[in-house]
Amino acid sequence: MKNLESGRKTSITVAEVVVLADVLGVPPVALLFPLGSSATVEALPGREVSTWDALAWFTGESPLTEPARDGSARDILDLFRQHGDLVAAATSSYAVARERRRAASTTLDRARRATLLQRAEGYEEHAFEDCQELRTFRGRMRDCDLAPPSLPEELAFVDQPEASIPREDSE
Repeated sequence: MKNLESGRKTSITVAEVVVLADVLGVPPVALLFPLGSSATVEALPGREVSTWDALAWFTGESPLTEPARDGSARDILDLFRQHGDLVAAATSSYAVARERRRAASTTLDRARRATLLQRAEGYEEHAFEDCQELRTFRGRMRDCDLAPPSLPEELAFVDQPEASIPREDSE
């Protein structure tokens, strides 16, 4: 960095940007696009735009009037974003279903327990559907020769053939 500050070096590598961001405790993109501290940035040589527009362009989130072409870089980025949304939904619904099953199984009142178990089954059905949707989506990604990201440990069963949602013992 001393060489950069003194002018002996005029640029830094991507690896150096990543290391610097780690040292500063910020995401690397924050070094390129100072959102909140600068209204505009030079996104390309001679092309100054709002910091937010530059960031959206850089991350592929800039609004476009047409959907991404199949197989384009933006289409692939959108697929991975959708995958992340599906993982978040499945993780959340699966956790709620597990908690509802646990709450039902620890209730001593028989009538309340029956009601809670019936509700837990509804939550489990929702979680099952979310996990099935995620499994199908991951299969479509593989069909497109894409490698889906690793799943969180609690969702590893999604990639198992004919796997069902693990369920706490009800009795």
